[in-house]
Amino acid sequence: MQKLVAIKGMNDILPPESARWEWLEDTVRTLMARYAYRNIRTPIVEPTPLFVRGLGEVTDIVEKEMYSFEDRLNGEQLTLRPEATAGVVRAVVEHSMLYDGGKRLYYMGPMFRHERPQRGRYRQFHQIGAEALGFPGAEADAEIILLAHALWAELGLKDVRLELNSLGQPDERRAHRAALIAHLEQHQDELDEDARRRLHSNPLRILDTKNPAMQAVVEAAPRLIDFLGEASLKHFETVKAILDANGVAWSLNPRLVRGMDYYNLTVFEFVTDQLGSQGTICGGGRYDYLIEQIGGKPAPAVGWALGVERVLELIKEQEAQAPRPVADAYAIVPDASALPVVMAALQRLRALGVSVQMHSPTAAGEGMGSMKSQFKKADASGSRFALVFGADEMARGAVTIKPLRDGGEQVERPLATLADWAASLQSPR
Repeated sequence: MQKLVAIKGMNDILPPESARWEWLEDTVRTLMARYAYRNIRTPIVEPTPLFVRGLGEVTDIVEKEMYSFEDRLNGEQLTLRPEATAGVVRAVVEHSMLYDGGKRLYYMGPMFRHERPQRGRYRQFHQIGAEALGFPGAEADAEIILLAHALWAELGLKDVRLELNSLGQPDERRAHRAALIAHLEQHQDELDEDARRRLHSNPLRILDTKNPAMQAVVEAAPRLIDFLGEASLKHFETVKAILDANGVAWSLNPRLVRGMDYYNLTVFEFVTDQLGSQGTICGGGRYDYLIEQIGGKPAPAVGWALGVERVLELIKEQEAQAPRPVADAYAIVPDASALPVVMAALQRLRALGVSVQMHSPTAAGEGMGSMKSQFKKADASGSRFALVFGADEMARGAVTIKPLRDGGEQVERPLATLADWAASLQSPR
């Protein structure tokens, strides 16, 4: 029979690599708790109109990248989520979560976009995101940026720079939009096909072009920040002042826009030069009108999302330390007849919080293997100790505990006192 393989751009995550994912996720959970953000989990499949309405019809995601299909049972139009913010907002609206005040939420999970797979960009990719809903002040923008900045420190990442911009409010964007279209119309011959298509539908996205032939036109275009009114500028200045007070370096990028239509006021990206063209590892901003667009009562919101694959790739590039998962102890069992006693002892240790890997044969009928081969596997496992359940030890109702990593003396302990050893064991987690 033909061997079945995974869909291109949708990758298996196998041990030991999966342990790095768990470490990142655990780090995020701990940090989110410090900032009083609570976990939310939304469906992978949502109604297609949610994304069309929320992201905007004239976006690459909606036009070209969504995995959409018709439910054969009822004809409903469904889409694998290409991002999570719209789904989080839908859940907040559907369950009236803001009835008693604002909410700080975070999520983790897979997203789906039909793109050409490349380093840091896959058809099934994973995001971690934070959303603060119901808070209108600039301090919420600054707090969520500080949260991301703190995460880079927790992960040991360096040389991640923060770029800021403000998109203002709709009336300010409309004035800028008119000036931008007028500028771009004067240079239509220099625009690529995508830019000409977006010229009157979504000209702001043209500023985000990666086409080097258009950079001169983009650089000369009117700057949105020059169209901002007093309130928008004050909001932006407050964000910058809070970041300055916390020692967070930032730079103004007047061409910074976000890929979705729902953003206003503060937008930001955390960028690195170490991942080539996929240098943005986290992006977000304020989206005060999305909740109303999705059918809820008007309410402010701000958030960000990071690409898990890109962050882990950057950790590798910088050789930051992601812990390798290892057991506290490896059980060496020369004689299979001892297994009932041995496994009862191991279960007691595990119940006391000690992680133990037991040696097991990999093929039927081959026996437990020699002591030498078992010690070799114990050492390769990275375990701190070998627990030797040899014939002599079993005859005395004992186990030999041999340190494998940090020196120390080999000792023999009665099986009945293993709880005392477990209590004295300081295992790094």
